[in-house]
Amino acid sequence: MTFPWQYLYISVVAFMVGGLIVFSERWHGRYTGDYDLNKPQASHKKSTPRIGGLAVFAGTLAGLLVLGRPDNMTLNWLWPALFVASMPVFVAGILEDITKDIGAGKRLLAAFLSAAIAWWFFGGVSRVSIDVFNYILGFWPISLIFTVIAVGGCTHALNIVDGMNGLAGMVAMLMATSIALVAYQVDDLAIFAIALAMASSIIGFFVWNFPYGRVFLGDGGAYFIGFMLAELAVLLVVRNPSVSPFYALAVLFYPVFETLFSIWRRRFKRGVPVDQPDALHLHQLIFRRLVRVTFNRKGQGMVPVMCNALTSPYLWVLTLIGLIPATYYWDNPLALCISMLVFASVYIWLYSRLVAWRCPRWLLLPSVSRRR
Repeated sequence: MTFPWQYLYISVVAFMVGGLIVFSERWHGRYTGDYDLNKPQASHKKSTPRIGGLAVFAGTLAGLLVLGRPDNMTLNWLWPALFVASMPVFVAGILEDITKDIGAGKRLLAAFLSAAIAWWFFGGVSRVSIDVFNYILGFWPISLIFTVIAVGGCTHALNIVDGMNGLAGMVAMLMATSIALVAYQVDDLAIFAIALAMASSIIGFFVWNFPYGRVFLGDGGAYFIGFMLAELAVLLVVRNPSVSPFYALAVLFYPVFETLFSIWRRRFKRGVPVDQPDALHLHQLIFRRLVRVTFNRKGQGMVPVMCNALTSPYLWVLTLIGLIPATYYWDNPLALCISMLVFASVYIWLYSRLVAWRCPRWLLLPSVSRRR
């Protein structure tokens, strides 16, 4: 049995690497800083290092060294294989963080390559609880294509919600914890250890990212975490027949739904390319129409930090609306589908209210100016 202090080591390693990035910014900031403050999705006011993914990667790698045991051969080969598979998408993300010249299409292809490598190592999705689709997925080319698109798409999706201090980090931590809890219930201790190590490493990074945003997760971190979570969810289903395939979708549903909704919104509502960035994601609407409006002009000195930080808890709660029932009903396809439907309904209701400037008053924060 693994002792809790081993997971503490993982958090400490991630925390130390994050601190090294923050305090050495003067030497690398010109290359790693997110200095384009005028892009539509920007919500920060000064250049900030965007290579925080290195901290999560280092913490997870430390977990491989700390948790590896001679008596658990499954863990000892599964974890290194996952690292090897993650390299294409992680490297592509880090290069984008540094050069700002790796387009979204190339990063998506790198995610597909990582998913294909993982399929080669571990196999892929072969059942979805519907007999006719189970038969079709029994053919390996179909399984390969489906798994690559599913894992690669989920990998890319987490980057979509990485827009506010603590948002992607906490969401990913909650998802990793859910996977760990389900893995523990089905006695899959290898998946349990890796998922909990992921959550621990994200905690170490999170301290530097929330609430003050001293370092950003960046594309490297978002893609690495997204790939690991997507592949762990798939492996949990592949290795444990009692886990419903719908759980793999339900646990990652927030970033997946955000991505699909954004594609629909851009393509069919606005008539613009689906890869064109904008400032109309739900977290950006919450930032502008639920949080920032509560600060009057006299309180603008607090706006850059406080508004950004106070936006993320809204999305943490929204994530839990779907994630809690998914974690509890991991073996019940109907309950999992209902949990995703409830999440989608709440998301669409909130989005439609915010985009029309009909903000629910009970969601507005009390004005800071009234406290002064």
